[in-house]
Amino acid sequence: MKDIFTTKIGRFKLVALLEGLSFLLLLGVAMPLKYIWGKPWLVQNVGMIHGILFVLYIFQIIQLKIELNWPTGKTLLAIVLSFVPFGPFYVMQKMIPSMMDEVKK
Repeated sequence: MKDIFTTKIGRFKLVALLEGLSFLLLLGVAMPLKYIWGKPWLVQNVGMIHGILFVLYIFQIIQLKIELNWPTGKTLLAIVLSFVPFGPFYVMQKMIPSMMDEVKK
């Protein structure tokens, strides 16, 4: 738990978790409130937060690609998965550990 704030991978996992949650909140709660019940205020607020977290997520992926020399294909896959619901969770749980194993070899 301590590595969340002290390591690059820990910070990436935190940003990926928050970005994924904000995306799900935007799609699952805010958008229905706007288009079904005509209440756009949550889309405006959650949308801005999600946008900031999305940019941080992309910057984190680029930083880790440069610093840990990740393969370009896996880096692009991590970026593409940021557009898919639950994609950042997949990156956080499956791709990061496998990439770390490759870096250690």
